[in-house]
Amino acid sequence: MFGSLGIPELIVIFVVALLVFGPKRLPEIGRTLGKALGEFKKATDDLKNTIEREVHVEEMKQLTSTSNIAPAAEIVSRDEPVNALPVERTDYTTDVHHG
Repeated sequence: MFGSLGIPELIVIFVVALLVFGPKRLPEIGRTLGKALGEFKKATDDLKNTIEREVHVEEMKQLTSTSNIAPAAEIVSRDEPVNALPVERTDYTTDVHHG
C-alpha cells in the first residue's frame, strides 16, 4: 500500500508527526491529507480515462480512413423496414397426442 515503507517506518513517521503537530491537530491534518490524496487519485484516473478515450477515438479514425468499408450509418437505414423472410420451425414434434 505504501510502497517500500514498512511498519517500523510508518510508526516513526507517526511519532514524528505527533511530536511536530500535537495530538489535537493530527486528526485534522490526517483528514486533510486523506481528502487531498483522494482528489489526486480521482484527477489522475480522470486524466487516464481521457487519454485512453482519445487514443481509442484516434484508432477508430485511422481504421475508418484506411478501410474501404462504409460506416454502419451508411449501410443501415433506420427509416426503411427490414424485409425478413419467415423462418419455418422444425424444433417441434409431429406426433403430438392430445388426450
